[in-house]
Amino acid sequence: MTEPSKVIHVRNVGHEISENDLLQLFQPFGVITKLVMLRAKNQALIQMQDVPSAISSLQFYANTQPSIRGRNVYVQFSSHQELTTVDQSQGRGDEPNRILLVTIHHVLYPITVDVLYQVFSPHGSVEKIVTFQKSAGFQALIQYQSQQSAITARTALQGRNIYDGCCQLDIQFSNLDELQVNYNNDRSRDFTNPSLPTEQKGRPSQPGYGDAGNMYGVQGSGARAVGYPQMPNAAAIAAAFGGGLPPGITGTNDRCTLLVSNLNPERIDEDKLFNLFSLYGNIVRIKLLRNKPDHALIQMGDGFQAELAVHFLKGALLFDKRLEVNFSKHPNITQGADTHDYSNSNLNRFNRNAAKNYRYCCSPTKMIHLSTLPQDITEEEIVTLLEEHGTIVNSKVFEMNGKKQGLVQFETEEQATEALVCKHATSLSGSIIRISYSQLQNI
Repeated sequence: MTEPSKVIHVRNVGHEISENDLLQLFQPFGVITKLVMLRAKNQALIQMQDVPSAISSLQFYANTQPSIRGRNVYVQFSSHQELTTVDQSQGRGDEPNRILLVTIHHVLYPITVDVLYQVFSPHGSVEKIVTFQKSAGFQALIQYQSQQSAITARTALQGRNIYDGCCQLDIQFSNLDELQVNYNNDRSRDFTNPSLPTEQKGRPSQPGYGDAGNMYGVQGSGARAVGYPQMPNAAAIAAAFGGGLPPGITGTNDRCTLLVSNLNPERIDEDKLFNLFSLYGNIVRIKLLRNKPDHALIQMGDGFQAELAVHFLKGALLFDKRLEVNFSKHPNITQGADTHDYSNSNLNRFNRNAAKNYRYCCSPTKMIHLSTLPQDITEEEIVTLLEEHGTIVNSKVFEMNGKKQGLVQFETEEQATEALVCKHATSLSGSIIRISYSQLQNI
């Protein structure tokens, strides 16, 4: 083995593997400062911020075969201690300019133009913002009216976090003279020209409508390829979240069974609990406690999924009751007459595309996303289906990858939750519809 280096050499990097694929593989272990694709050799070089980050990644992948898009890749320390190649988008460092190049590390929450404007506008007049994804990670170019404002902003914000414990700002001066902005939307904005279109004609203006699939698998030595839910290692799970676990999630819990209390016994049943808790993991069994009608036991697929459910659902409102969700003292639920078994249910959401489903985990929101809808569905039919559960503020039917999907915004989170638990997995014109929370703020 070559002596430890912060530069990692990756082999068997096929043409179908992108820079972003490699970033996803190594971001759980620390900040990546440079990435060089050696396409002619099917190889890549990745430079971590420090040697310990590189060591921890190689220690992990010594026991777990990394696989991207079905192809095994092989990793080792590089003979290089430092990469001298500079990414094309890198700025000119300390030479002042009114345009800043901002790289954001440890992105756990969506970063939009509006978020960046709130952060940077207190330091001067912001004219334009453009965001994009590069090999260095999520980046933005921010153009001020004056060079002095850019200097002030860089001095005040360099190294700071947008949110507690994440979304760290790495700021340098750009080498561009003027930003070109073609559209005003969540990804780019020209504040001096509000009349720009929101998007190229024929393309949706809102990001995040589609269900982008995930290609990453982790293979145990000599074992079949498995998805993230079976991996007890927090780093592998973090990769499913795009590089880091949500704040407050450890990824190390091993208790699978939950005790849910303060339920509304008049309106709750096992299937409704399944519809809600299956947002955070596969459900094995559910048992309503007959001697305590407002209590239930729910056994999740693994400890990490149980931890997600506790984190996101504790205190959620359902049927006029605020749920209490805690870990149970029982390691599992024994099969019995009062137990509903869901272990083989094809309605479990984490049987396929587990990593994608982890990315959509969140606390209850006012907006729900509907998929697997009939192709001829109308907005009116969706409203008719759901309006008994609360006041619908807005709704939208759209097509993504040839499939009909919908968004429905309720007045409150509780109304959206009721609609989800009552209507998920119900049949509509022969289609079994799927409902989950959407993290979009508006339609």
